[in-house]
Amino acid sequence: MPWNLNGQIVETCSCNVVCPCWFGVKELQIMDQGWCDSALLFRISEGDSDGVKLDGRIVVMAMDFPGPTMLDGNATTRIIVDDATTPEQMRELEGIFSGAKGGSMERYATLVTNRLPSEKVAIQVQEDADSLTVTVGDFGQIRSKPLKNEAGKPVMLENAGPLRINGVQIAPSSSRWTDSAMPRSFETKSGGIGEFNWSGN
Repeated sequence: MPWNLNGQIVETCSCNVVCPCWFGVKELQIMDQGWCDSALLFRISEGDSDGVKLDGRIVVMAMDFPGPTMLDGNATTRIIVDDATTPEQMRELEGIFSGAKGGSMERYATLVTNRLPSEKVAIQVQEDADSLTVTVGDFGQIRSKPLKNEAGKPVMLENAGPLRINGVQIAPSSSRWTDSAMPRSFETKSGGIGEFNWSGN
C-alpha cells in the first residue's frame, strides 16, 4: 500500500569529518576507521502508511557497517521508536525503515545481515538555536551541532545520496551509543541535518 513520510533527519556517525556514505560512490566510501557506526534520528512531521497516521513519531536507526565500505554490507541494525508508538504504527514504521515497503531505505535492506529486534523506549528531545540533544532510552544520546561559516551561513552538502536528502547542513556530533547486541559501542564525530520527503508503494 502507498505510504509517505516527511520530517527531519539527523545523521551522526563515527567517521572523522563527513561520512563517505553521503557521496554514494564506492570508490569514495572508504571508512576512515575501517568501519562505521551510526545513529540516525528521524523526526516525522507528517506520515501515513496503509491508512495508519505516523505524525509526530520519532525513529532512531542504529547501524554498524564493518567495512571497508558501506557497500560491502554485512551490517547490523536496530530500529528504535518512541514509547508513544502504537502497535499499528510500529508495524508500519518497521516496514518502512527496514526497506520492506520500498522507498529510500530499500537499498539498505540488501546490506543488512543482522537485523536486531525493534525496541520502543522513551526518547527525549532538547534543542535550542545552536544544538540538539536526544536521549534514547538506555542506549545513549545523540548530540548534534549544525555548522555555520564565519558569516553565520549554514555549511551545506547539496544533492547528497543515497537517502535522497537534498540540502544537508553539516553538523558535527558527539553522540555516545551502547547496545550489547551490536558489534561495538561507539562515539560519533561527524553528522548532518536535513529534511526528508519519502514515499513508496
